[in-house]
Amino acid sequence: NKFEEYTNWGHVLGIENAADLNKAVSRAKVCELVNLAEAHYDSQLAKIAEDISNSKKDIKVVLIAGPSSAGKTTTSKKLDIYLRSKGFITHPIALDDYFTDMDKRPLDKNGKPDFESIRAVDTDLFNKQLTQLLEGKKVSLPTFNFVLGKREFNGNNLQLGEKDIVIIEGLHALNDELTMSIDKSQKFKIYISPLTQLNVDNHTHVHTSDIRKLRRIVRDNKTRGFGARETLRMWPDIKAGERENIFRFQDDVDTVVNSALIYEIGVLKTYVEPLLFNVEEDDPEYPEALRLINFLRNFLPIPSDDIPADSVLREFIGGSCFKG
Repeated sequence: NKFEEYTNWGHVLGIENAADLNKAVSRAKVCELVNLAEAHYDSQLAKIAEDISNSKKDIKVVLIAGPSSAGKTTTSKKLDIYLRSKGFITHPIALDDYFTDMDKRPLDKNGKPDFESIRAVDTDLFNKQLTQLLEGKKVSLPTFNFVLGKREFNGNNLQLGEKDIVIIEGLHALNDELTMSIDKSQKFKIYISPLTQLNVDNHTHVHTSDIRKLRRIVRDNKTRGFGARETLRMWPDIKAGERENIFRFQDDVDTVVNSALIYEIGVLKTYVEPLLFNVEEDDPEYPEALRLINFLRNFLPIPSDDIPADSVLREFIGGSCFKG
């Protein structure tokens, strides 16, 4: 339904394929297109905040999850603002702080610590503390020390009031095992993914996974110093983790947020093309890099000057006003 909604919106704008987008770029309508796309994305979060505010349920926990490079961080931070504008007091809780100590971490198939498995999270402690919070008790929240590889308690105390809401964003947020002690009526689940409606031409659709892949390549380069080769090499494992930990829970949600921006391929092109051209011909990842290069040739480049600092795209290209 969300995909169809976005397809109809693109039809109204008159942008259904690469040629339509390129026409808008050549006619200097990029700024207008950016504003329309950002308003469409923001309207989804405003509606969620409105639905939670008007709900007859006693919603206390908002859970946000989606595949890699869906834009979860920006979405959770912007939703936080919309909820606060409705009078709620919000408290983000990081699942990473509930990691088990490294010496107790489950191992993956290669014998290395598995950060993707829900067994890497202390679900017992998480459920216990979440239950205590919803009962109005003061709780000392943990902080995971990644240098020492162990959990610490540094006096980070939290106690919820009547209008307080906990926001949990992370890989396992939609898995009920994470919040098994919390009644369903108190939870609001959000699945997020860039469900683009754009086509290359009248016969070839732009795959959602390609949008996420381009976003991930750009972000990995900016934040980790990775080249496109490293990200492409990791992608099969990333997909396997998504199938196991995210996609199988996506139907049991309250709403879907579409983080696709109708103009973003043109912007991503300016950042990702040099990285893809740097993949050597004898690399195993070269065929995929070449496929993406040929795909991007269908789109004119779009400068990032007009993209607002709170855009979900800034999470990948840099310059976001949301830190951390």
